[in-house]
Amino acid sequence: MMTKRPVVIGIAGGSCSGKTSVTRAISEVFKDHSVVIIEQDYYYKDQAHLTFEERLKTNYDHPFAFDNDLLIEHINTLLKRQAIEKPVYDYVHHTRAAEVIPVEPVDVIIVEGILVLEDARLRDLMDIKIFVDTDADLRIIRRIQRDIKERGRTADSVIEQYLSAVRPMHNLFIEPTKRHAHVIIPEGGDNEVAIDLLITKIKTIVE
Repeated sequence: MMTKRPVVIGIAGGSCSGKTSVTRAISEVFKDHSVVIIEQDYYYKDQAHLTFEERLKTNYDHPFAFDNDLLIEHINTLLKRQAIEKPVYDYVHHTRAAEVIPVEPVDVIIVEGILVLEDARLRDLMDIKIFVDTDADLRIIRRIQRDIKERGRTADSVIEQYLSAVRPMHNLFIEPTKRHAHVIIPEGGDNEVAIDLLITKIKTIVE
């Protein structure tokens, strides 16, 4: 008997747009089907060959920051119903960590990240492409709150990074990927109607 191909769902959107909330809502509904979340953030390039000072200059909002070759390889491996070892990124040392996360084959693969719709090779692997579209003022407020609370940053440093890198990269690389989406969800996890419709569509594919 032929094994059914896993469903691949891509969820993109700007920083703090609500991608994680949408991802969590979907994964909760399909937990009986075995779901894995593949975070693009875990696939930042290994920078062990660079000095610490050089690593600090990394623009994490640029497509070049991601090791999409490895990400694509891992998705293809999961599509063959084979296990992978998902990398972990060390934000303290600004390079890939030594440890990995074992991931077993699943029915639903959710690929989540700011630029998952930017690479055509990634898009071609996806059955459903989603863009979470949230106003810039909400995203910057959420980012300030998150980075101060969870990452020990100051408001000034978060705002400086937002103006110098996050905002221009969003306008240049992330916002244009909206045109590749099958579904655009305004306001992320707060949009229960859009999420319910999306879940209904996923169910028709999975079941």
